[in-house]
Amino acid sequence: MNGTALIGSLLVFGIVGVILYAVGLYNQLVRLSNNIDKAWSNIDVMLKQRHDELPKLVEVCNSYMKHERETLESVTNARSAYGRSASVDDKAKAENQLTKALGKLFAVAEQYPDLKANQEFLNLQQRISALESTIADRREFYNDSVNLYNIRIEQIPAMWVAEQIGYQSRPLLTVAPTDRQDVPLAFANRAA
Repeated sequence: MNGTALIGSLLVFGIVGVILYAVGLYNQLVRLSNNIDKAWSNIDVMLKQRHDELPKLVEVCNSYMKHERETLESVTNARSAYGRSASVDDKAKAENQLTKALGKLFAVAEQYPDLKANQEFLNLQQRISALESTIADRREFYNDSVNLYNIRIEQIPAMWVAEQIGYQSRPLLTVAPTDRQDVPLAFANRAA
């Protein structure tokens, strides 16, 4: 084998190797991107289940909480805001508002002993709490997926491939700064 043939063979193997690497890298980026979409879809399914429970909860609370119209409306309005949201970021903000409204609703419900004794209310409260826990787990998985994707598209040489195919970093789901504040607790059975 002469030197020209050897160089030609090495060049062909090098080109084939680069092409195979680029294809593998592209496939990895597609997989990571699809994992993010799947993780969000899983969150969306749980959010839908929670949204389906909210009208029942508001209806049960409505008959007991005559003077808490603002609290009940905040839950309904937050649920509606989610329906109007288009992007993942907007939906996440709407969900943060809904979580805050539900927290306030459950805190206010503590002041209504008859409501707290209502079996339907207790069942709905437990169901929504279980859904909240599952949503939190799925948000964590979503953020893990986004983090892996963002790290990968920022690494060399993947960043060049990602740039060519239009992949951009995606935002993590975060908690609004107002949701990080302590909630004042008032106990009905405690002397002032």
